[in-house]
Amino acid sequence: MTFETVYADAPAPGSPADVVRTWDARAEHYLRLFRHELHGKPFDLEALHAFADRVGVGGKVYDAGCGPCGHVTALLASRGLDVLGIDLSSRCVELARREQPGCRFAVMDQGAIGAGPLDGLVAYYSLHDQPKRLLPATLASWASAIRPGGQLLIVAKEGMGDGVIDDPLGSELRVYWAEFTAYELRTAARDAGFRVDDCTVREAYEDEIPARRVHLAATRR
Repeated sequence: MTFETVYADAPAPGSPADVVRTWDARAEHYLRLFRHELHGKPFDLEALHAFADRVGVGGKVYDAGCGPCGHVTALLASRGLDVLGIDLSSRCVELARREQPGCRFAVMDQGAIGAGPLDGLVAYYSLHDQPKRLLPATLASWASAIRPGGQLLIVAKEGMGDGVIDDPLGSELRVYWAEFTAYELRTAARDAGFRVDDCTVREAYEDEIPARRVHLAATRR
């Protein structure tokens, strides 16, 4: 029996409604796994601190796909940024508000965030929920919201995957899962109007899903 048969009445895989369905269902599971993940990821911490330094104190930024932990939002806020964590899942936003009571969160589609101007945007593992074909449109939306000179930081799992799989996070759900190469991210960013300043691939830490990570830093042209 196929995924499509079992979920004949479910939203199209990878659609915004599907993202809401899967993340509302696994938000608590993800929170248990990752609320303290940054403590063991020095490379990621360095990348986030560098992003905050480039934006500068008071800069208006979005943490796109903040999830239920809100930990990236909290870290950026601690560096003096005016940060809003956004997520399609109302359950994720509810939990993030509980976890990080001093931070701001809102239900919003990262692929259609509307007019800015923002001083920056962080996408910390938020692209893997949607089909790869949507990457150009998502980057174009971010470019339209970020002012010239504004900063972008993308962190994504490296690979070629693009489809429905068993949740690698162990929630027992079937979820949409997309991976990206450094070339794909660099190309999409440049085509959307960003200057790629750095694109680094790191190996997975011991307690992570065994896939390399792509870190891309860029400036809005």
